[in-house]
Amino acid sequence: MHLNPYGQEPLALAVDLVNRPCAGTADLERRCADTGFLLERAVGEDDLAEVRAFLSGWTAVVDSPDEPVRAERLNALLAEYSGPPRLTDHAGTGWHLHYRPDDLPAHRQIASLIAVGTALHLTGRGMSRLGRCAARDCTRVYADFSRNGRQRYCSPACGNRDAVRRHRARTAEDT
Repeated sequence: MHLNPYGQEPLALAVDLVNRPCAGTADLERRCADTGFLLERAVGEDDLAEVRAFLSGWTAVVDSPDEPVRAERLNALLAEYSGPPRLTDHAGTGWHLHYRPDDLPAHRQIASLIAVGTALHLTGRGMSRLGRCAARDCTRVYADFSRNGRQRYCSPACGNRDAVRRHRARTAEDT
């Protein structure tokens, strides 16, 4: 059974690429491979620049002030980077759906995976399950994959630091 390549992994990759920008083309290729993405072409310098530009648009989705704006911004990315669904068995990996044509440049393949993965995540789990860390001193992005859908921090460490900060503030008010 082949799992949907547009599931959680593309969104996790997007979060990782925004929070830890790539050091170069080899780093982008490695991180895609670590996520299980089979890139059909090697990553060139132009691909790296295009992925960075795409991620700038993707972070606008993250930073949307409300759901209609989030949908509008994501729809623009979907219109630019995805295509109609179709069955494919490229590279003998098994039949599965692609929301793009085969043999795209690496940056377009990555953008398509992330845009469609984000859309599936938000429509399947909730439009609010993407955001910036709530910790006062952190601007990292998170995608909420939790069961209850209440994630507000990019990591447990940020959540713990913020809880300690709030506790200390309350304790200082009480004295």
